[in-house]
Amino acid sequence: MNRLDVIEALMGQKKLKNYLEIGVANGHIFFKVKSSFKLAVDPAFAFDTLRRVGKAILNPSNLSNQYFEKTSDDFFEEDADRVIGKTPLQLALIDGMHEYHYALRDVENTLRYLSDDGVIIMHDCNPLTPGAAVPYDEWVEGPWNGDVWKTIVYLRSQRPDLNVFVLDTDQGLGIVTRRKPEAVLDFTPTRIKALTYDDLAKNRANWLNLKAPDYFYEYFGLKKE
Repeated sequence: MNRLDVIEALMGQKKLKNYLEIGVANGHIFFKVKSSFKLAVDPAFAFDTLRRVGKAILNPSNLSNQYFEKTSDDFFEEDADRVIGKTPLQLALIDGMHEYHYALRDVENTLRYLSDDGVIIMHDCNPLTPGAAVPYDEWVEGPWNGDVWKTIVYLRSQRPDLNVFVLDTDQGLGIVTRRKPEAVLDFTPTRIKALTYDDLAKNRANWLNLKAPDYFYEYFGLKKE
């Protein structure tokens, strides 16, 4: 299971009508999603007009895509009210800058526009090695997840209106919904900022509320296809 599997299951079986993706890069996830209302946000798209046309031929729903080549902060400040308007978002993938404060802002900004039954998916929530969790300027090679995981700890500590867990697949898929939390943490923002990868390694399952991949189908009442 990867994030595209999760997105396609939710879009298809729940018949969701819109989709936001932050951190689109070359569009390898975005262009495959089928929806008539898709928003792409990235400060530097890694594709050109020709690729957009080609992807629209393969997936006609890409004809109506809206592209915002800017930071997510700028998108929410300059465009979100106008573009999203009074139609709440039903599904969002947050896969932008893999640093705690960026990821947290993306989640909090997305929540302002998320429907009551909407879903936020966060990538890179479960770094498996110390090297994957370093700051960007220290990253050398291999997967880089940064400290996105701290966003999970923050939400589970500071947002009792949300249920948050991480699927143990695809480098950690965080799932955020407006449901009663099954369990909460009690970290302060100051304490979260000071947490290290070693702390995570000792408390991974508890802090991340880590779930087996198939829990996704149970939680949302979906059929495994």
